[in-house]
Amino acid sequence: MKHDSLLLRRLTMGAIALALVGTVVFVFLRTGPLAPIKVTVTHATEGTLNPAIFGIGTVEARRSWMVGPTVAGRVLAVKVDVGDTVKAGQLLAEMDPVDLDQRLAALDASLARAGSTQLSAQAQVQDAAARRTLASANTQRNQDLARQNFISPGALDARLQEQASADAALQAARANLSGAEQDRTRLQAERAGLVQQRGNVRLLAPADGVVTSRDAEAGSTVVAGQPVLRLIDPTSLWVKLRVDQGRSAGLAPGLKGQIVLRSQPQTPHPGQVARVELLADSVTEERITQVAFAQMPMGVSVGEMAEVTLQLPTTAPALLLPNASIQHQQGQTGVWRLNGDKPEFAPVQLGSASLDGQVQVLKGLDKNDRVVVYSDKALQAGARVKVVDALSAAGAKP
Repeated sequence: MKHDSLLLRRLTMGAIALALVGTVVFVFLRTGPLAPIKVTVTHATEGTLNPAIFGIGTVEARRSWMVGPTVAGRVLAVKVDVGDTVKAGQLLAEMDPVDLDQRLAALDASLARAGSTQLSAQAQVQDAAARRTLASANTQRNQDLARQNFISPGALDARLQEQASADAALQAARANLSGAEQDRTRLQAERAGLVQQRGNVRLLAPADGVVTSRDAEAGSTVVAGQPVLRLIDPTSLWVKLRVDQGRSAGLAPGLKGQIVLRSQPQTPHPGQVARVELLADSVTEERITQVAFAQMPMGVSVGEMAEVTLQLPTTAPALLLPNASIQHQQGQTGVWRLNGDKPEFAPVQLGSASLDGQVQVLKGLDKNDRVVVYSDKALQAGARVKVVDALSAAGAKP
């Protein structure tokens, strides 16, 4: 009896041990390292894409001006403020003319003196011309008398010398007149330059616009080229857009799109690409383009952030997959395709992609192939997998 009780106890313990071992093996095979990898799959289906280009940009003015003096000076007055609308030619600010008015007065006096000198030189020319005419007539008469031997050769030589002197005096008078005219021309040019310099102290609006910045006040000293005021043309606003170079295929002038301003997130505004810059940003690896508004929105501000979506033409029919299913293995781009219940890596050639996460597969797959989208572990060829409807957010791996 005692022997039977001991045997029963051993059988019970053995059964419990076998159950524990079975449980451990079951857990090990279902949830441990040898458990199948949970995956979600999709089928390659044929369809078309509406690809688009997305980027972030800032609102800028196509036409802007910096209004400042051409020479260093002190600001005398600023007559407009930020936000004011100005017209072309309107006086915006004025610089201190310092001694420009006095220099203009001095040049006016010099011009008057040059005019008197010119009149005097003209009178000298007239006098020298008259003396030369008289000397020429006397010489002619003496030559006639000398041919008839009424006067001596010495007297004729004296008349010839008088005519030569009269010719020289006329040339000198004409030279003085030319010099006086040149002096007056020089003074007139200096006065015109000074008048222009005097006009430059009046800072005028180069075009219709809005004042966006007031960089100097009355009494401030500014250097040549330093802006006192900044203007923009409010009708020339556009978005300076930055697009990832890897996603910029198809970017071209005239491309239609939608602009969403940060201040108006619920209101998309139509626009189109006005210009694509030839120089890209090599640091951020972005291309730069300007997108113009089809109709200028109300309340837009310069420097405001904007999201731009540019619509590309619809693609030709091709196989489509979620972008999350695309993998990179040993320098190749491809997907994990299920061959039966075993995954295998299939290199593919990709085409266009859409903003909703779909991508074209041009080569490497057949229609209705089962492709892994997410897995809770990294996949290897021939690994045991289990297809599920969804994975937990913590374990999902593309």
